[in-house]
Amino acid sequence: MPRVRPFGPGFSHSRFAISSLPDKIKVQAMTTTPQTALTAMLGKAANDAGLLVIATEAGLDFNQKPTTRFRLGLPDDSGRTLLLELSEAFDFDKPELLPAMTTHLQEAAKRLRNPHPDAYVTVAGLPISLGSFAWPFHRSTSGADTFIVHGTVHLANGQDSPLHAKVSASMTLTFAEIVPAAEQPYAETFIYNAIRKTLDYGQLELLKSGNRQPVPVTTRYYSRWQKKFFFTDTDDDTRMEFLALKAFWLSGVLGNSAPVWISDPRDAQYLNTTAEELQRMAGELEKQGLLQLHADYASATPALMARATEYEARLMKALEYTKPTFNEEMRAGHTNM
Repeated sequence: MPRVRPFGPGFSHSRFAISSLPDKIKVQAMTTTPQTALTAMLGKAANDAGLLVIATEAGLDFNQKPTTRFRLGLPDDSGRTLLLELSEAFDFDKPELLPAMTTHLQEAAKRLRNPHPDAYVTVAGLPISLGSFAWPFHRSTSGADTFIVHGTVHLANGQDSPLHAKVSASMTLTFAEIVPAAEQPYAETFIYNAIRKTLDYGQLELLKSGNRQPVPVTTRYYSRWQKKFFFTDTDDDTRMEFLALKAFWLSGVLGNSAPVWISDPRDAQYLNTTAEELQRMAGELEKQGLLQLHADYASATPALMARATEYEARLMKALEYTKPTFNEEMRAGHTNM
């Protein structure tokens, strides 16, 4: 039986999360990790993406192996930072890895300008935040031939809701062969979109408490022939409604009408479209008086916020949809994942 290669080149571990620094913390923040090949590479990649390396420190991954944690921020000192954790021996200065790392950091820098960079919406109408992911993937302890990453989804409706779901995203061995590296920058987008798709299917329930719920990530989400991911088939009307939902919740409700990145490639992958098409759809919404565009960012208008009753009802319907069709075994959670 041939040996299965679990991941592509550069297999190792990473963590990439949203956090904040106190206003006074600048580049002189604690730095405990000496200059290494990894810190030099990451410093250049961050600079190319328009980010600053504010601090570095040593860390440990799930298996207690050494990592390096990089705290990244924007030059405008917005107070928002990114925590990027990479396995100590990770070398992404390779033709098949460096471009994707740079792109990921560039996109992260754009999201950092959102009021809540960890917030997203689903096609079904749920505003959510994603975080606390315990990268890297680890082998399932239940005996299944899968790789697992744990995280948490919270309802982000601006009311400090206790509703959340602890998720266990599982990746099959076949799917793992597609991933260039097990680092978070190479997997975060499709993991987040698989979670959104699972919510749209009604197969994740947001609860006040509960065990981990599974999010299967299989090759049904990927075309080897086209070399692209497929999550949700959409048309212009669906995409425009999605962007209106995004602006309502992320700009209007969570951001006090501050602009959000409206043509995020992560949303484009989720909707099976392009960032350019999302920008075009946003232009149509501006003509209708629902958005105010600021280049590739958009803020909610009073006309959009007047739809509050409609979107809140849609949120409640989306929450209810998860309950009657939810598999009871899944509802109970799997503690051995």
